[in-house]
Parts: sequence; C-alpha cells; structure tokens
Amino acid sequence: MSQGFIEILFGDPFAVMNTIGLVAFALVGSSKAIREEFDVFGITIVGLAMAFAGGATRDLLVTRTPLALQSPIEIGLGLLGVGLAITLSVVLSSPDTHPITLVSDAIGLAAFATTGAIVATEAGVSAFGIVAIATINAVGGGAFADILLDRPPFILFEDFYASCAVLGGSAYWLVGTVGATGSTAAGVCAIVTVVTRLAAVTYNWNLPTVQKLGLVRN
Repeated sequence: MSQGFIEILFGDPFAVMNTIGLVAFALVGSSKAIREEFDVFGITIVGLAMAFAGGATRDLLVTRTPLALQSPIEIGLGLLGVGLAITLSVVLSSPDTHPITLVSDAIGLAAFATTGAIVATEAGVSAFGIVAIATINAVGGGAFADILLDRPPFILFEDFYASCAVLGGSAYWLVGTVGATGSTAAGVCAIVTVVTRLAAVTYNWNLPTVQKLGLVRN
C-alpha cells in the first residue's frame, strides 16, 4: 500500500494530530485556569496559550508563519477545548485532576509530539532537530501556560512528561530511517508518547533529582 494505516483511516496525519492536540491541550490548560479561579477571559487565554504556544514556537523554528495566524479553524478548535473544560467544571468537582483531563493531556502530548516531528522532517532538519522540535511542540504550550498561572513550568522539576515526547520523537526518526511511510512513523510516535505518559501517571514515574541520587552533600 502507498498509504499508511493512519492515513487510510483518517487522511492527513498532520491534520488529524493537530486537531486532536489543539482540542486536548486547550481543555487541559483551561482546566488549570479554572482550578486557579481565573475569570472566563483568563480561562480562555490560558487554554489557547497551552494549545498554540508550542506549535507557534515550532513554526518559528522552521521559519514559517504559525498556523494559528493562518486559519480561523485553528482558533475554533482551541475554543472548543475551552468550552469542554468549562462544561467539565460544571459536572465534575476537580476537573483538572479527573482521569478525563489526565488522558486528554497524554493524548495532546502525543499528538503535538507527532506534529512537531512531521514538520521538522519536512523542514529537513537533523535527527536531533526532529526530536527537539517534537519535544518543544509537545511541551511548549504547557510551559507557557504555567508561566501565565504564575508558577515554574512543571516539566522542569517533576513528573516523567517531556521525556515521553523525547521518546516519541526518537521513535518517529527511527521508524523513518528504516524506510517506513510518514503516516506509520506518525502512528508509532503517537503510540510511544501516549503509552509512556499514561504509564508514568499510573506508576508515578519521575526522573531522579541530584539530591535523590545522593550527589549533593548536606
């Protein structure tokens, strides 16, 4: 077959992953803002920031106009995620920690790691560039949202999160080097990222600190 499994089922892998990522991350970012008791405008800004900041950074790195500035559909998808977060806050007591939000976060991470890897590959960057841009695309929005929430980006000091995107981006490059189609590489990237993230949440995986390794004297 000339097309991979994902492309046969859904069409363009980038469009599919981008759509999933925008809705999922806007939902997650908005849920965080709702927890901090932001007003509706603030909730919307944080949600859209989480949805678009990583992708905008990706696009600037490969010298193209951010997609959020090219199509109103992008903004519409982000607003859909914001609306879903507000709806969840009405029916759930702690939507930011509910399994729906945690799974949405893992799915968004996987989707954006994949879109980053696709764009980087099309831009002709090195293997390191593919992994780096995949990771930036995946975690950049969450880091920016944390800054808006007036706290240090959590990817820098807790949880096994950005590492999942690194693994996903690496898997995309490895699959591509053996001659697989772009849609197959996209599927592998997404699966690796979401499975490792969900495993990290389930089993409470964390990268060790220097203190835990016993390398710092008291």
